[in-house]
Parts: sequence; structure tokens; C-alpha cells
Amino acid sequence: MRVLALEIVFWLCVALIVWTQVGYAAALAVLARLLPARGGRPQGAPTADGGPSSSHAPSPPPRLPDLSLIVAAHDEQAVIGQRVANALGLDYPRDRLQVIVACDGCTDATAARAREAGADLVLELARGGKVRAQDAAVQRARGEIVAFSDANALWQQDAARKLVGAFEDPRVGYACGQVRYAPGDGAASRAGDERAAAGRERAAANQEGVYWRYELAVRALESRLSSVTGGNGAIYATRRDSYIVVDPVMGHDLSLPFNVVKRGQRAVYVADAVSSEKMVPSLAGEFARKRRMMSHTWPIVMRGGMLSPRGYPPGYALMIFSHRLLRYATPALHLLALAANIALVALAAGPLYALTLALQLALLLAAALAGVVRARILLIARYYVLTTASLAAGMWDWLRRGTDATWEVAEGTR
Repeated sequence: MRVLALEIVFWLCVALIVWTQVGYAAALAVLARLLPARGGRPQGAPTADGGPSSSHAPSPPPRLPDLSLIVAAHDEQAVIGQRVANALGLDYPRDRLQVIVACDGCTDATAARAREAGADLVLELARGGKVRAQDAAVQRARGEIVAFSDANALWQQDAARKLVGAFEDPRVGYACGQVRYAPGDGAASRAGDERAAAGRERAAANQEGVYWRYELAVRALESRLSSVTGGNGAIYATRRDSYIVVDPVMGHDLSLPFNVVKRGQRAVYVADAVSSEKMVPSLAGEFARKRRMMSHTWPIVMRGGMLSPRGYPPGYALMIFSHRLLRYATPALHLLALAANIALVALAAGPLYALTLALQLALLLAAALAGVVRARILLIARYYVLTTASLAAGMWDWLRRGTDATWEVAEGTR
């Protein structure tokens, strides 16, 4: 009986890990082939034969709505001028674009440089955290759509039009774009070839790009079938009247999409709306970044409404369970699987469990060897182990000392 109980625990944990890491995405891909996409074709869009969607002459394109682009910044004097210039250079009518920089307790020249660069409104606020700075900016925004961006993000010229285009569907309340990460070794490059090479080597050690491409593919499938379960801080927008004020420790990336869905609207991904920013150059820095992010994520999961099924359509509830809740539970699932496996081997439950234990230990060994041998498969193993550990570390930080609403710049991203 004891062996059977251990086997159930082990195989259940393995099944849940495989489902959340691989099976969920595969199931979405199959469903995307079998089911029609959510939302119809925009009015006047071409049909399959290339002609207009009705027998009438195509109607003129809809008037672009007023857009307020908000950048929350804390001590960003090094990049804020470039960010404002990039915003003002977007392919969007200038008379319908408002650029707002919300300075969150800045102690440097961020506000002055934002004004010099041409920002329409610069708010100098007491330090309260990114979310409270965004809240203050939304109160002063005049746009029908409010968009948000990081201070170090740069949008492609057509990104605003693409992002705003999602709101032609009246059911959409939130839209996020695509973030592309570039190696964060600019400072090293300027300092000389030797440091530039070291920067590239550190960037190669961080396999965030591999994970992020997978994440964006899953996000596109979620959006096609229902709504996304998470967003990003570099490029996203909501309707002005759909904006939700959340607890300042919780952040928008995870809070807004599921809350918008609970209110009967859709949260979508717009792959053609592209932003770029520097990737954390080292895996240690990536671990610290994800650990900090998870200290903000756990409050959303535990007391921010994510766990409550109230308001979720059934399919979206399964997405939240698969892509969010199970993923965040992965450290516990791995530990349970390892403990059960060791116990099964000790009880001589069979040669299969010796093999599965060897595979689990091989993953840990591969992660350890990645510090010595820079083989791609070893680096991916180390990335997986450390980022999985960051989920648990973030929970530990939150439980031990709570979460501060303020934030600091991630290593090498400016």
C-alpha cells in the first residue's frame, strides 16, 4: 500500500509537470487547428479571394482613437530621453498622441530630460512604486486608450497603430504586444572588445530568449482561442474605462489580463505590435529578476483574485490552471517527485524508478556542469533549474518580509 501511494504521488507530479511545460502548449496547438479563432474579421478586411468582405466599396479606415502613452520611471535619466523620442516618432497622429512620463520619486534628472525630449506631461510624484505612478498618469490621461511602456523599451514605428487596432473589437479590454530581447551588453561593447566578448558570453549563458519565444507562441495560441493569461510591461494597453486599479505590489503584467476577463472582456496578444529591450546579460541577474517578479506574483495568486474561479469562462479557467497555477507550483511538484522517487528506490519498487531517479539527478548534474561546459543543452538545463527555483525563492521572500511596491532597475538592461 505504501509503494502504491508513493507511485501515485510520483506519477501525478510527473504528469502535472509534463502537462504544464509541454502538454498544455501542444493541446492549445491542436485546438487552434480544430476550432475557429475568437473574433470575426474586421469590417472591410479582405476575404480569402483577396476581395473586400462585402459587395460595397470598402469603408474608410476608422478614425484612430486618442492614445495616451504612459512611461513610469524611477531614476531613468540615462534612457528617458531616448524613450520619449521613440514615442514621439511613432506612426500615430501627433494630435491624438499624448506622451506622459510619471516620475516615481526620481532623485536624478529624469523629469528634466523627459521635458527636454518633448513629453507632453511629466508628473513628479513621491515614491510609491510603478503601479501608483501609472495610476496617477491614467488620472491625467486624455486618451480613449491608455498604453504603457518601460523606460528602456523601444517600440517599432507602427507598434502603436497595431496595438490600438485590437480595440476595434468592442469585446477587447486589454492588449499586449510582442517583446523582443537583445543581449544586454551595450556597456561592455562601448568599453572595448574584451569586455564586449565577455558580455556576449554572459548573454549566451542566459537562455531567456529560448523560453520567451516559447512563451510568446503559447500566448498567441491563448489569444486565438480565448484570452491571454499574462502580459508584459514593455508594450500593453487598455481602454481608458477598462483600466483597473490594483494593489501596488501586484503589478499589471499578471493582474490586468485575468481581471479584464472576469469583467466580461477579452485580453489579447498582438504579435505585430513589437517592442524591444535589453535582456539581463547574466543568468544570476535573470534569477534575481525572476525572484523579484515572483515576490510580486505570489500576492496576486494567493489574495489577488487569480485563485477564485468566479467570472472565468470554463476554457479560460483551465488556461489559468495550466499556464499559471501549475507553473508556479512546479518547484513543489519537482520536490515531491524527487522525494517519492527516492523512497521508491529505497523500497526496491522496480528498475523503472532507478531510471527515473537517474534522469532527475542528470538534470541537476547538467545544470551544475553548465558553469564549466558552455554546451547549449547544459545551459538550458541550468536555466530551467534556476528559474524554477526562482518561483520558490520569490514565495520565500514574500512570506518572510512581504513585497515592496517600489522597484529597481535589473542588471544590464539600460
